[in-house]
Amino acid sequence: MVHSGPDSSPPYYDPPMVTIADVARAAGVSPSTVSYVLSGKRSISETTRRRVHHSIRVLGYQPNAGARALASSRTNVVALVVPLRSDLNVPVVMEFVTATATAARTYDHDVLLLTADEGAAGLHRVVASSLADAIIVMDVEAAEPRVPVLRELGTPAVLIGVPDDPHGLTCVDLDFTAAGSDCVHHLADLGHRDIALIGPSPAVYRRGTSYAGRFLSGFRRTAATRGVEAATMACVPTYDGLRECLDDLLAGHRPATGLVVHNEAILGPLLSELARRQLSVPEDVSVLAVCPPDVAQAQAVPLSSVDIPAVELGRLAVELAMRLLDGPAEPEVRLLPPRLTARGSTGPVVA
Repeated sequence: MVHSGPDSSPPYYDPPMVTIADVARAAGVSPSTVSYVLSGKRSISETTRRRVHHSIRVLGYQPNAGARALASSRTNVVALVVPLRSDLNVPVVMEFVTATATAARTYDHDVLLLTADEGAAGLHRVVASSLADAIIVMDVEAAEPRVPVLRELGTPAVLIGVPDDPHGLTCVDLDFTAAGSDCVHHLADLGHRDIALIGPSPAVYRRGTSYAGRFLSGFRRTAATRGVEAATMACVPTYDGLRECLDDLLAGHRPATGLVVHNEAILGPLLSELARRQLSVPEDVSVLAVCPPDVAQAQAVPLSSVDIPAVELGRLAVELAMRLLDGPAEPEVRLLPPRLTARGSTGPVVA
């Protein structure tokens, strides 16, 4: 439709409204199939679902969210539960949040971020108020107190993390036990016989956070089998806390020659403090980090690292949540194998 503007203005055009028929035509499906993909009323193959969502994005189709919610009894919202505690590294947490939100949009869902530490009560509140179609839970403890509620909920739920008893739950995570083992193997293969793990804050271990305990278990077990002397220390993520850890690890009769750092917040200060002590990386001490790859590469010395695959885990959690929404599905625990990338901060022991 052409509109005449003011006398001095050129005419302007209303772009034609994209309809569900346009989406169906572009995706090569029937309009009813597009409707089922949007409403979730019928099970649609993953290939067809992705084709429809691709056409929606390309054409810029905007379905009537209110009408769709009334017709399907869905909110098209995923709740992401991640308490922002003082001992969590917020930039890394936000990588998970961004990945989850991006993946959810490919399924035409938005993300409701719940950051308060409400425990089981918070899960009940989300379900009782019909705030979300599915729930994704982060910051999972080994003896996770929310497990009984998660098993009873009628709302699909996915954990990013694995409790000690995952029976009946759908969980995704990095295989942190294997990651701890890989770190020891990497340093031992380079000739290191005195290594140390600088772990997360003591509060993370006291809380029994699943990933920290699993990493520690893999680290210790492999150090024993490789005949490596391995110290482990929880490190408060402050400069003073870091200095105390290094005093203990580097000033002894047999100082550590290789450091595994499972504490993203101290990576920059660690390199600065090593330089202040006139210790070169990796000539005097090797440093191997456990962190997202962009964090490892952004340091003054690009760090060898085991990657925390935030993007993959966020995408996988959403994918499994959508699968649970489609209908009954067997619960599963899916662990991503660790990827260790050498970037020059680890090297052989200098005699």
